[in-house]
Amino acid sequence: MRSTSTTDPRTPPADRLPLAALLALATAVFVTSLTETLPAGVLPAMSADLAVSESAMGQSVTVYALGTALTAIPLTAATARWRRKRLLLATVVAFALANTVTAASTDYLLTMAARFVAGVAAGLAWAMLAGYARRMVPDHLQGRAIAVVMAGIPVALSLGVPAGAFLGAVAGWRLTFGLMTALTVVLVVWILALVPDQPGQEPGAGTPVGRTLAVPGVLPVLVVTLVFVLAHTILYTYVAAFLGHAGLDEAVDLVLLLFGAASLVSIWVVGAHIDRGPRTLVVGSVVLVAVAATALALLSDGAVPVYAAVVLWGLGWGGVPTLLQTAVADAGGEAADTAQSMLVTLWNVAMAGGGVAGGALLAGLGPAALPWTLPVLLAPVLVVVLAARVHGFPARRPGAGG
Repeated sequence: MRSTSTTDPRTPPADRLPLAALLALATAVFVTSLTETLPAGVLPAMSADLAVSESAMGQSVTVYALGTALTAIPLTAATARWRRKRLLLATVVAFALANTVTAASTDYLLTMAARFVAGVAAGLAWAMLAGYARRMVPDHLQGRAIAVVMAGIPVALSLGVPAGAFLGAVAGWRLTFGLMTALTVVLVVWILALVPDQPGQEPGAGTPVGRTLAVPGVLPVLVVTLVFVLAHTILYTYVAAFLGHAGLDEAVDLVLLLFGAASLVSIWVVGAHIDRGPRTLVVGSVVLVAVAATALALLSDGAVPVYAAVVLWGLGWGGVPTLLQTAVADAGGEAADTAQSMLVTLWNVAMAGGGVAGGALLAGLGPAALPWTLPVLLAPVLVVVLAARVHGFPARRPGAGG
């Protein structure tokens, strides 16, 4: 059972969220998300500076995801007994080192190695952050706590990525990665000062992967995660190339801003309603993203339709990390930590696959083919969500207040 710390003076009363601590975790999510997706906003500049094609540079997202996918489950198991605060600090320091190397590197292979290390750190962080947030609050606040932490993703997309694209155009892409290092230094101090510690698992408390997969509801959530993230990543990684095809190559930062701002609205809606209507929210997310991608495919000749479709895309996507992290934790029960590490692994397998598949589509069929993959892939996702109505995606969260 998860419990709330009552001995740490930084822990607020049971009816209030510990916002200072949760916002520190949200900033950690921001760092992982922005480090992961920042190349999408500065891809042309990075590829030109390192003398490789845009498709090759897009693999900087792929190798990051591979670092997470290959190591999240074994490293989560290996560090299961670590104090949570110690582990969080270790991942943040690893991000600082990886982003420093990325900012300074003039060699493509060294840059890719740094991206891989950052992905390893991300796997550890993502596997524990939702659980860390849940343990800080009572059951009836867990959905909102995760929503606060996951807000780091749309903030990264709405502010970080477009700001990085702007800074990349004005002062060079290396500055953006250098600023990421500075942010992680601030984050270390914040965590030390305001985040309460939590214990790791007791010896023998973990649940094996095979037994976790057998828990009703876990497998459907993992399948939805794999395919949904794959579809999103195929388009998002190469959004700059797609916008160039649409004649909007000068509007990448604006498009990313619109996407991220809509994502912020999405996560607010999800945070407010996740306890009472999780399945409805997931279905709405799938439909909105599919409709948005179809609109991009059909209406890319004008700026206004593209902007409108991107807003729909953000409204659909913004709450997805919160919805899926909450769904797999609720379905997993006592196996929630293992289920979270599996979700993180599949999430990044999907991101790696999306980078590869998107790069192949870009090189073989051109950018116009990218958005068509989303409605094709999201049709079976919708079927799985609707079928898993008892376990996986119930109408209401188990343990939610009435």
